[in-house]
Amino acid sequence: MRTENPNEEGFDDPTSPATGLAAVADVAVRTKDVWKIYAQESEDVEAVRGVSLEVREGDFMTMAGPSGSGKTTLLNMLGGLTRPTSGRIWVGDLEITTLSNKELARLRLESIGFVFQAFNLLPVLSALENAEFSLLLRGVPTEERHRRVRALFDEIGLEGLEDRRPGKLSGGQQQRVAVARAVVGEPTLVLADEPTANLDSHTSDALLDVMERLNQEHGTTFLFSTHDPRVMERARRRVSLVDGQIESDER
Repeated sequence: MRTENPNEEGFDDPTSPATGLAAVADVAVRTKDVWKIYAQESEDVEAVRGVSLEVREGDFMTMAGPSGSGKTTLLNMLGGLTRPTSGRIWVGDLEITTLSNKELARLRLESIGFVFQAFNLLPVLSALENAEFSLLLRGVPTEERHRRVRALFDEIGLEGLEDRRPGKLSGGQQQRVAVARAVVGEPTLVLADEPTANLDSHTSDALLDVMERLNQEHGTTFLFSTHDPRVMERARRRVSLVDGQIESDER
């Protein structure tokens, strides 16, 4: 495997004349010298320390590391859920570190899908209503929303479960609904934080089959924060974080 160190000097700025936006048109997300420092009474905590990272469109990659390594904090910054203390982040060719909270919310709605460890489904909505929720917020007409969700449900093994509420679904089925919600809007990037942590091995493998197929057949970019060796084995690129810094980047 080839190992890279993206924290080295000379990481290109996508807005620089030497690079140009056209040269990074296939980049889903990138960071340059990103730090996240949490101020505490006793001492500041450096959760992420000067990370420069580039994720290409179509990547199926993991960020792994021990607890406290900064992987979830970095994932949240890439998704615009947390602002960096310093540094720059781009989603596509848009620098998100300069956006307002309202603009970040719009970016997340239109360009980024999220899959959470705890599923985060709304219990009063059906599986179909949960999966279509981002499309509803974007103003997509009802008929089109239902068509897209039903087609996706058929593809990932949820056909016939459209009207069930989360409490009537298994853990694996709930996580598939969460994946459907994340990808149905055809986002630039899907960020998955420990998506298999609450699933048994058989269900985890089935879920990874679904996400791998979506990646291969639709070109959906997936970035996982994970401890799970099964997820890391599937990844075509593996980034390891230690103490808030990239220790290795293997393809």
